Amino acid sequence: MRRKLRGRVLLLPGLVVVGVTVAGLLTSGASASGNGSDSATASIGSADAPRSPISYVPPPASYAAAGRPLFEANCASCHAADASGNTSIGAPNLQGLGPATVDFWVATGRMPLADASAQPVRHPNRFSDQQTLEIVAFVSSLAPTSPDYPSGIPYVHTASGDVVEGNSLFVLNCAGCHTITGAGDALSGGFYAPSLHKATSTQVAEAIRTGPTEMPHFGPGTLSDKQVTDIVSYVTGPIQHPSNQGGAGLGGIGPVAEGFIGLLFGVGGLMLVAFWLGDRS
Repeated sequence: MRRKLRGRVLLLPGLVVVGVTVAGLLTSGASASGNGSDSATASIGSADAPRSPISYVPPPASYAAAGRPLFEANCASCHAADASGNTSIGAPNLQGLGPATVDFWVATGRMPLADASAQPVRHPNRFSDQQTLEIVAFVSSLAPTSPDYPSGIPYVHTASGDVVEGNSLFVLNCAGCHTITGAGDALSGGFYAPSLHKATSTQVAEAIRTGPTEMPHFGPGTLSDKQVTDIVSYVTGPIQHPSNQGGAGLGGIGPVAEGFIGLLFGVGGLMLVAFWLGDRS
């Protein structure tokens, strides 16, 4: 009996190794998901790359007339019919903020907002692409765009982006709020930085250039169009389509989830083995 028990005790180091190995396998098997269309950004300075990395396209002026009734029916109750805003309920003046600002808020479904006191969150756009441009055109027609804001909607040519430089710029300017994985995080005052995992290249550029809610406003004097393109290429590339070569992504929320999985299956598995051995002895 003692020999059997001694043999089982000697097996415990081996079981420890097996348990750790199994825990590692559960988080391995890299799911090297292919990069999407926006993430084909590795080719820098390709032959067909446009001269300017971002094209700022204003909405057609002819859309403004159709945008007026849409704005009056869905936005004017807070922002007033002339988009001058209402400070008593926190609705800002939209005049002079440019097409990119309005397009970001409407296209991401953050506006119209049912509760003016709540932080806007991403929802499906309740308008069609055509209607969105019509609202943008109407608001843009009310006042000239401020020099600090884009005069059009940014369309980013990500093929000219440098994801390595984009990583450095993202870590320096964005990761402090959005986290290194782009998953978003809580901020002070009850605000939070949203996840970037569903943002399109245009929406990322719009957010950088217009600074929605608590986000800083990065004008051309702070980040050039090339730098914005690099950041957009990194967000729509490695962040949204990670290769996870070190194991399963586990939602891309960092080492806490990885440690939890390791403890749950590794230590938990070893405890079950120890109980099993105890019962058999």
